[in-house]
Amino acid sequence: MAKQYSYRNKSDSFSMQVNIKTIIVFLVLLLVTLLVFMLCLSIGSDFIDPITVIQHIFGMSAEQEFVINTLRLPRVLLGFMVGAALGVSGLILQGIIRNPLASPDIIGITGGASVGAIIFIVSFMGAVNIQWLPFAALLGAGIVAIITYGLSWKNGVTPIRLVLIGIGIAAAMKAFTTLMIVLSDTYSTSAAYLWLTGSLYAAKWQDVLSMLPWLIIFIPLTFLFSNVVNAKELGDEVATALGVKVQLYRMMLLFISVALAGSAVAFAGGIGFVGLIAPHIARMLVGRSFAGLILITAMIGGVIVMVADVVARTAFLPMDIPAGVFTSGIGAPFFIYLLYKNRNM
Repeated sequence: MAKQYSYRNKSDSFSMQVNIKTIIVFLVLLLVTLLVFMLCLSIGSDFIDPITVIQHIFGMSAEQEFVINTLRLPRVLLGFMVGAALGVSGLILQGIIRNPLASPDIIGITGGASVGAIIFIVSFMGAVNIQWLPFAALLGAGIVAIITYGLSWKNGVTPIRLVLIGIGIAAAMKAFTTLMIVLSDTYSTSAAYLWLTGSLYAAKWQDVLSMLPWLIIFIPLTFLFSNVVNAKELGDEVATALGVKVQLYRMMLLFISVALAGSAVAFAGGIGFVGLIAPHIARMLVGRSFAGLILITAMIGGVIVMVADVVARTAFLPMDIPAGVFTSGIGAPFFIYLLYKNRNM
């Protein structure tokens, strides 16, 4: 059996090579994802038999319809999509920056989305429909990404300059967010803290349908740049010699990363470290080929957020703890481990 599966379109404008091992890992992860998905629908303040859940999904039973269809299913689906978006966003950043510590929350993208959301909560909550909150978060992420890229530009953008300025911008955004919260009233402060921690509480079908286009558009779009990222990991000089327009593609990939991370933060708040952890786990499973990593990373990110959320809403009943508390609890030690592992780089 061949170890590689190759695909090339008729015009030869796009080609992709995937390891057979990657396909096997993908199928196993798909099965794991479906099992976790079913368990997340079953587990809650009241346990629902998985058979009942399956029957309901396939329209063979109306039992527990309100709990499954209204309370749990939108929340679980949104959790998976948020985790997938954050995972792929982190994978893109680590690829274009060539730094294993890069992720949306570390270089300021999440911070920018948070500032946009907090400004909306503090200044416009009540006066403007809450449905505009995701737009405010996306706008904040986009503006910060443009500022970071602009400040990093000096005859082009180098990965080390981009990540260092991104860390500085992230710190500034965190300080500005804290200032806004301190100066706001009690109600706004409570809403802001809940959002910043990252919660899927009260997720609705409208949220699922609103976020779905971001994944449908930007994750497949990422595949078109897989060969570019593979070349860029060899270094900007080598990529340029291979005919890659380094600065142009870096800007386009950064835009995709911002769109994915911004949409995730917009609908679920500041769920941290998923974009850092998921790509590393994916590389441990299937290696470094970017095309093979995309879907693997998306599923791992989705599983992480689904598991974090089901623990968050069941471990301390009747309280519903934000899922971001648990992802940060795992991610912070993992980040320290990466710092130690890469201390001589």
